[in-house]
Amino acid sequence: MKCDLHVHTLHSGMCTVPVLDRICRESYSHPPEVYETLKRRGMDLITVTDHDSIDAVEPLRRERDFFLSEEVSCSMTSATKLHMGVYDITERDHIELQRRRDDMPSLLAYLEERGLLFSVNHVFSGLTGPRKDADFEEFASRFPAVETLNGQMLASANRYAAAFATRMNKVAVGGSDAHTLACLGRTYTEVPGARNRTEFLAGLRQGRSLVAGESGNYWKLTQAVWSIGRDLMRERPWTWMLSPLLAAVPGVIMINLLCELAFVHKWKGALDGLCQTQNDVCLDGVEAPVPSCASSDSRSHS
Repeated sequence: MKCDLHVHTLHSGMCTVPVLDRICRESYSHPPEVYETLKRRGMDLITVTDHDSIDAVEPLRRERDFFLSEEVSCSMTSATKLHMGVYDITERDHIELQRRRDDMPSLLAYLEERGLLFSVNHVFSGLTGPRKDADFEEFASRFPAVETLNGQMLASANRYAAAFATRMNKVAVGGSDAHTLACLGRTYTEVPGARNRTEFLAGLRQGRSLVAGESGNYWKLTQAVWSIGRDLMRERPWTWMLSPLLAAVPGVIMINLLCELAFVHKWKGALDGLCQTQNDVCLDGVEAPVPSCASSDSRSHS
């Protein structure tokens, strides 16, 4: 069975770009459209992982192949920021996750007590800000899963996430991280032999997952931002006066990707150093499959 484990809808709230955070949403995708698109692209199970929200559950809870998940914006013990994927939750779980999200020891204790599967998302991305060495130690010791293939992240970031997961014996999860309909279901997680939601989730916990599909790239990200800009203008017609700013999007995306490459290089190097000091195998020595931007058949085992 296949499931895109990183999906956003209009319930993910406002974007985090200063000034635009007052008028522009993270996504303009409506939950029923998301569901129909994912089914059309071959997903057997459907979930939604909005930022700190489960409002998408209402129009989808009647679907038998749907289960509720969430991307929790939380603070690590070191006080750095993190996006955590939490899968197959209840409304009560959502309340507790939000209550504890700035207290990592309490959050982890709740997740472990409830037996919920959770992952560190886009681990080699600066999307949520800086990282510290202590963060990776906490990922290794407390997180059962790592997002090893994210459809918006560069192939190099996904490659080192996969290597980290392999070295630390973590469950591999993957998803499109789609904020637009165009990217949905292009990256996903598969559990061979699963016949229903229960078996799929059990297979995930047992580490029998495969991830497959696309990484991010320059044109993919540029087109996604343009699409969100067009949706903003349709929702708020007066923002058409901002349309000349769309011409700056390619340059902004290029700068962002260069920053992402620098982030990957910094933490790849730092982790190699940690491995060497522990007489361990460096990430470059781990034979981890490399996700491809172009191929929809690239896969890696957890």
